[in-house]
Amino acid sequence: MSNFAKLFTPFKIKELEIKNRIVMPPMRTDLASVNDDMVTERLVDYYIERAKGGVGLIIVEHAEILPLVGRAKAWKPLYIGEDKRIPQLKRLVEAIHKYDTKAAIQLLHWGRIFPKEVTGHKTVAPSAIPASSFYHLDTQVLDVLPKELSIEEIGDLVEKFADGARRAKEAGFDLVELHFGHGYLVHLFFSSYTNKRTDKYGGDVEGKTRFAREILKRVREKVGENYPVSVRISGDELLEGGLTLEETKITAQILEDAGADIIHVSAGAYPSQGDNPLVWATSTPPMAFPRGCFAHLAEGIKKAVSVPVIAAGRINDPELAEKILIEGKADLVSMGRALYADPEMPRKAMEGRLEDIRPCIACNRCIDYLMTFIDPASYVKCSVNAASGRERECRIKLAANPKRVLVVGSGPAGMEAARVAALKGHKVFLAEKSNKLGGTLNLAVVPPHKEEIANFINYLSRQITKLGVEITLESEVTFELVSRLKPDAIILATGAIPVIPGIPGAECNNVVTAIDILAGKKEVKGKVVVIGGGLIGCETAEYLIEKNKDVWIVEMLNNIANDVGQNVRPFLMQRLFKKGVKILTKSRVEEILDNGIGINKEGQRQIIEADTIVLAAGMIPDRKLFVELENKGLEVYLAGDCIQAGRILEAVHGGFDLGFKV
Repeated sequence: MSNFAKLFTPFKIKELEIKNRIVMPPMRTDLASVNDDMVTERLVDYYIERAKGGVGLIIVEHAEILPLVGRAKAWKPLYIGEDKRIPQLKRLVEAIHKYDTKAAIQLLHWGRIFPKEVTGHKTVAPSAIPASSFYHLDTQVLDVLPKELSIEEIGDLVEKFADGARRAKEAGFDLVELHFGHGYLVHLFFSSYTNKRTDKYGGDVEGKTRFAREILKRVREKVGENYPVSVRISGDELLEGGLTLEETKITAQILEDAGADIIHVSAGAYPSQGDNPLVWATSTPPMAFPRGCFAHLAEGIKKAVSVPVIAAGRINDPELAEKILIEGKADLVSMGRALYADPEMPRKAMEGRLEDIRPCIACNRCIDYLMTFIDPASYVKCSVNAASGRERECRIKLAANPKRVLVVGSGPAGMEAARVAALKGHKVFLAEKSNKLGGTLNLAVVPPHKEEIANFINYLSRQITKLGVEITLESEVTFELVSRLKPDAIILATGAIPVIPGIPGAECNNVVTAIDILAGKKEVKGKVVVIGGGLIGCETAEYLIEKNKDVWIVEMLNNIANDVGQNVRPFLMQRLFKKGVKILTKSRVEEILDNGIGINKEGQRQIIEADTIVLAAGMIPDRKLFVELENKGLEVYLAGDCIQAGRILEAVHGGFDLGFKV
C-alpha cells in the first residue's frame, strides 16, 4: 500500500472536500465538437478515465466566456458564454462525479494570444501591444495588433466572466477557476510589460489589479459566499522586464482580499512581438526543465497569503508531489501531463504500484500537436499513451483466439506492440539484436536534457517482463528462427538506418554518422561540422559541444530545428547559441574534403575547415527483413520507424495499434 500520507489526505476548500491533494489542471484536448453540441462522447470518455484513475479534483479544460461565433474549423475549446451550454456541461460534471471526483471548470478570455481567424472574436488587450506571432493557420503566420479595450468594454467583460461563473455553478461544477495567468487577457493587466494604460486600469498595482478585482467581486455576487473560487496566476512571467515573484506576491494578496479562495500558481507569459526569439517563457516546461520547476513560486505565494495554494510545473511523479506537500510549499499539487500519460497514476500510487506508472517524459508533443489549427479532426495526443483521447476505442479485451506473436525489435514501437498483444492474452516473443531493450531510445537518452526518456524505456521493459513476454537479446531474426517459433503473426519494429547523402567524399575516413556518435561507436576529433540541422543534428551538436568540441551545424534550409515542436524549439535554440554552436543556414554541402567541407551558400563557394564531419541527414526505414519474410508468404506487419522514421509518439501509437489489431 501507499506511503503517501500527505498526498492522499482529504482537503477542504470552504465546504468542498476533495478526497486527495491531486489536481488535474485545465489542459486543452480538442475533443469538443466543432459543431454547436460541444460535449462529445470522446470528451466525456477522456475525463471519465481520469476520474476513474483516482484524481481528487479535475479542472476541465478552459472555457471561453464569450459565445461561439465563426472561428477556425480546428478550434474546439469549451464555451460557457451562453445559457444553452449549461445542460451540455452538466453532462460532463455528472460523468466525473460518478467516481467520487470533484469537478471544476476554468474560465478565460484569450486576449491578444490568438487572431480573430482562429477564435472568431476580435483580439483585445489592455494596451495595443501584439503577442509574438508563433501560432499558425494553414501555412500563414498571423500578426495581429490587438485593440486596446475601452472602459465600457472592460465592464462588459467583467459581466461575462461573472455570468460564466454562474453557469458553471448551475451546471454542477464544485468550483470555478478564473484564468489570470499565462499572458491571457486578465494577466496582461497585471504586468508593466503589457499594460501601458494611464487610466484607472493602469499605473500602480491597484490600477493594474482593478479588472481582476472587479471580476472577483461580481463573480462572488453571482455565485454566493460559500461557492469556491480559484484563480490561476503566473508566479513569475520569466521575461526580462516582466512580473517577478515579489511583485506577484503583492498581486496574490490583493486577489485574496478580493475574494479568491484558492490560488493556482504556475509561470510564464507569451512574449510580445519584437522580443528576442530566444527568450521564451512557458507554462508547460519541457524535459530540459527540472521536475517541480515552479514549486518555489507556489511556496513564495503560500508565504504571502492565507488561502490554499496549488503548485504546478513538471510534477510528474507522486513522490515529488508528496515531497512538495510535506515541505509545505503548497496545499495541493497540479499534475497535468502526468495524467495525459497515465490516467491511473493516482490509484497506482495509492496502491504502491509505482513501477506500473507510465511516466510523462515532458516532450510536449501533446501541446505542440494542437497549435496549428489546421486539421478539424486533430485532438490531443500523448507520446507515451496511445489511448489518450480515444479511450473507448482503445479498451483492451482478451482475444477470443490467442495467437503466437513474434515482435522483432525492442524500440518503443516493438515494446508497445508486445505489451498490448500480451495484455490481449497472446503468447508474445520479442527478439532484439542488441544486448539491451530500448532500440534507438537508448540513443535518444544520450544528448543533454533527455534523461526522462530512460524512465519510459524502463517502464516498457518492466511491463513486458511482468506480462510474460519471452524476451531474447542478441538475437538476429532469420527465416529459420521464424520457422522454429511458428508465429501466427509477426510485427517488425526494426527501426531505421541513417541516410548517407550522395555527397562526393561521404566515404572519407573523417566522416561519421550522428547515430554512431550517440551510440559511442565512433570518436570525434578536433573541430566538428554536423551536416543537417534537424532534431538529431541539433542534439548531436549540443552533445558534442558539451564535450568541449568546436561545433558547426550546416543546414540547407532557412532555419535549423524545423522538425522540433514550437514549445521545445526555442529552448534548444537558446542552448545552442549560448553554448557557442556556430550555425550556417541556406548552405548546401557540395563535397566533403580531407580537411572539411565545401559549401554553396546563396551562390557563394566556401570551405569550412573541420577534422570530423558528422552526417545527420535523416533516417530511412530498415525493411530488409520485411521483404524477406513477406516473400515467404508470412503474416507480417510493420511498426515504428521501419514504416517511416518519426518520433516516440508515432512509434508508440503505431505499436499500440498493431498490438491491438493482432
